[in-house]
Amino acid sequence: MSSAPVTRRFTTAEYYRMVAAGILREDDRVELVDGRVVDMTPIRPRHAGCVKAVADLLRRALGPMALLGVQDPIMLEEGSEPQPDVMVLRRLPEGYRRRHPGPADVLLLIEVSDASLEYDRGTKVPLYARAGIAEVWLVDLDGARIEVYRTPSGEGYREVRAVSRGEMLSPSAFPDVVIPAAEVLG
Repeated sequence: MSSAPVTRRFTTAEYYRMVAAGILREDDRVELVDGRVVDMTPIRPRHAGCVKAVADLLRRALGPMALLGVQDPIMLEEGSEPQPDVMVLRRLPEGYRRRHPGPADVLLLIEVSDASLEYDRGTKVPLYARAGIAEVWLVDLDGARIEVYRTPSGEGYREVRAVSRGEMLSPSAFPDVVIPAAEVLG
């Protein structure tokens, strides 16, 4: 009789101990999601270009109203510390020098997808919903659209809509900020 293999999940503390022990290096392209150390896909030029464009658009549009995190970790539930492409964060006096941002700090989270669309949509977006991230934009480069997720719950986002190239986007935290989808999609 055979039995299914047992998968071991890691805590956030164990993940950092793996880095300290040299098992993982700080520059390894991995993230901790649901207790699993996940290899991240290589960053292709159009993905990197989109991240740069989105960060630049938001920096210009928001100015001092918020802080941007680009491909930085976010501390979610125990065992999950993904690295989204862009986060719009509340400003803190200490500037996140003592801890990574958590769900309450995130005003908008953006994932850019070319090779990772199904993983981002099927794993990361539900993880963000469970954590209570208020708004997520999933930039689908191949599909030339942006999926906007709002109103998180334990079962996912209650409000989901797709925005095409000719439309405009406004983060719910900054409704007066209007961003053309075409500038995000390139």
